[in-house]
Amino acid sequence: MTKRTFGVIGLAVMGENLALNVESRGFPIAVYNRTAAKTQEFMEKRAVGKDVKAAYTLEEFVQILERPRKILVMVKAGAPVDATIQQLKPLLEEGDMIIDGGNSLYEDTERRTKELEATGLGFVGMGVSGGEEGALKGPSLMPGGTKAAYEELEPILTKIAAQVDDGPCVTYVGPGGAGHYVKMVHNGIEYGDMQLIAEAYDVMRNGLGLSNQQLHEVFTQWNKTDELNSFLIEITADIFKYIDPETNQHLIDLIVDTAGQKGTGRWTIVSSLELGVPIPTMYAAVNARVISSYKDERVAASKELPGTDAKFDGDATAFVDKVRDALYCSKMCSYAQGMALIAKASSEFNYNISLPESARIWKGGCIIRAGFLDKIKKAFTENPGLPNLLLAPEFKQSILDRQQAWRDVLILSNKLGIPVPAFSASLDYFDSYRRANLPQNLTQAQRDYFGAHTYERIDKPRGEFFHTEWMA
Repeated sequence: MTKRTFGVIGLAVMGENLALNVESRGFPIAVYNRTAAKTQEFMEKRAVGKDVKAAYTLEEFVQILERPRKILVMVKAGAPVDATIQQLKPLLEEGDMIIDGGNSLYEDTERRTKELEATGLGFVGMGVSGGEEGALKGPSLMPGGTKAAYEELEPILTKIAAQVDDGPCVTYVGPGGAGHYVKMVHNGIEYGDMQLIAEAYDVMRNGLGLSNQQLHEVFTQWNKTDELNSFLIEITADIFKYIDPETNQHLIDLIVDTAGQKGTGRWTIVSSLELGVPIPTMYAAVNARVISSYKDERVAASKELPGTDAKFDGDATAFVDKVRDALYCSKMCSYAQGMALIAKASSEFNYNISLPESARIWKGGCIIRAGFLDKIKKAFTENPGLPNLLLAPEFKQSILDRQQAWRDVLILSNKLGIPVPAFSASLDYFDSYRRANLPQNLTQAQRDYFGAHTYERIDKPRGEFFHTEWMA
């Protein structure tokens, strides 16, 4: 039997589809799943007629792979990844490589890279985005690890990645945990994007009174614009037209308003706090999911804490355009925060991540793929030292042209009692970033008063610190 070029461990949704993607590009594959029944089901239902060989033990799996072995591990992040690696290590030989394609914490990837490279094995921590369809037809891939390991995998990865006008949506991101770090921030931006879209929906449905059909038409139109054309806007338009076959009602109205999360959003927030990079849009998005889980408490509170009786009495069609502008401005802030976080991590961890390339590989396959990523790529290409995306000429002018509409949406939302935490956080970020002076002079005075933390003075050189005995 011909040895297999590539192996996949883990046949859940993403693993299955990535395996079929690799096979469809002309690479014979081997598959293994801890549960033999799952492997058998895959072979009988999805792998018929394909160049796939199933293994039912890890020993068999390893033996049917050509060397250097290339093994993609698609199991749950955390302990299951470590367990799989420990089972594989005794079976592998120098030069073989393991690719972790799950949503692993970048710090775990750093540790695994050091441990495995020390034994002569290669290790690549690779972020994969695109969901079920992307995995099958072409995802966005964010591999990190040693350059040599990436180069060994490059012929396969460039074939299976999504293809866009300027190449495959994969690049060598950087050493160690760089790939999983970029994927983590990608997911943080995704959280922000989804929350901003949800808030736009809330304002238009419960503030302006738009029907599901009207919302479908609005999002369909928005997806045709340069500013908002994106995968998430596209699927949102589809959601509003879907009729539940069981009840003949719009399915969106039957879904319980509690959103889950898998941890990458929280990891992004923790990292931003450790690195000192503000990402308030993502904070707001994670908090919104958390408070949504308090469903029973919210239902009870709704009977005890009435809001305002105010109603919208303007031109709904005209105001929809303001919501569109508010959404675009907020999205710009969310991406600006994400790129700033990647830049700081790259510097702090010596990742040497290319911001233009990060934007480019998100143009296809991934969940946050959007038309304006080309503009982000261009902004950082033209000015590699750009401190914040909001200062790029095109983005700066776009936000200045739309900021009044953005403010109007927040005013209406507050008036109607509609929570818009991510819209608000984005505008606060913009207003804080553009202010030459913030009220933290008072904060520093308070800190000096109760804790002798000292302060700097505007009439003295920076770097000189003073303390005052305030009670005197």
